[in-house]
Amino acid sequence: MKDVVGSPGTWSSLILRFGQCAFAGASIGVMASALGFSSYTAFCYLIASMGLQALWSFGLACLDVYSLKTKRDLHNPVLVSLFVVGDWVTAVLSFAAACSSAGVIVLFERDVHFCRMYPQFPCSRYELSIVLAFITWSFIGTSSLVMFSLLASL
Repeated sequence: MKDVVGSPGTWSSLILRFGQCAFAGASIGVMASALGFSSYTAFCYLIASMGLQALWSFGLACLDVYSLKTKRDLHNPVLVSLFVVGDWVTAVLSFAAACSSAGVIVLFERDVHFCRMYPQFPCSRYELSIVLAFITWSFIGTSSLVMFSLLASL
């Protein structure tokens, strides 16, 4: 069977998982370093979602490293089904969290001009965290589509 780019147990999968974990961690770090984030539910949801994403991606990256080291094939239908469900759940949660946080920051920036009225408010950190969350989602979206196509081909 031909290896699909991003399929489990390959270098491309390891790179995707590492990217997901790194950007999710960066999003958490930037959001947590901004003062007052805990006052807004959307931002707390973003941190929780990115935390789940980082844990899921780290676990699968470790599995990819193990597979590459031992040269094991991870194309088992049951295992790939688990990857599909986990990837789709975390992808939906990550996208929902990024979109809800983006909606709040658009409200602050453009609708009520909250960021202009209070320059000490860390809007730029919130924006950076949201951008990192969308980058994380693009990686998990790619992984989830690869896993779904791999499951369909098994």
